Amino acid sequence: MISSLKALFNSLTLTSGAPAGHDPQGREHTLQLATGVLLIEMMRADAECTEHEKRAVVGALRDKFTLADDEVARLFELATTTSRDAPDLFTFTSQLNRGFSLEQKVRMVEYLWQVAFADGVLSHHENQLMLKLGDLLYIPRAEFVAAKQRARDGENSSAPKLHS
Repeated sequence: MISSLKALFNSLTLTSGAPAGHDPQGREHTLQLATGVLLIEMMRADAECTEHEKRAVVGALRDKFTLADDEVARLFELATTTSRDAPDLFTFTSQLNRGFSLEQKVRMVEYLWQVAFADGVLSHHENQLMLKLGDLLYIPRAEFVAAKQRARDGENSSAPKLHS
């Protein structure tokens, strides 16, 4: 899986149209990587990456993509490496904009908020990153605020899974 995800990342950075991969599995891997990178970016937004934040990222990946533990671990590792090398977030948000419905993107924003709140403190950097990602994902302000509130309250949303 990791080699296929690396190949997908390489094509992701070169793709200007539909998500990389001509097959549904390739498309799903591209969306998984893009999602993972955004979750990692949120985890790293403040100066301290806590175990609570890491568990929130792993939980989001496992829940939203129904991945096995070893697949989640590989995706987490690849997303971490990709995040370090990424010049911007637009590459990843544009993939999600093409691959996810509004409801799925709102659910993604809720997971990002959960990572931001995981350590019990919402830093200025986390809040600013969330505002930027909300704009890049074209989330209406009311939906954005509702996702934040659900994440803060620890509610489980009935929004659809992130499967494409």
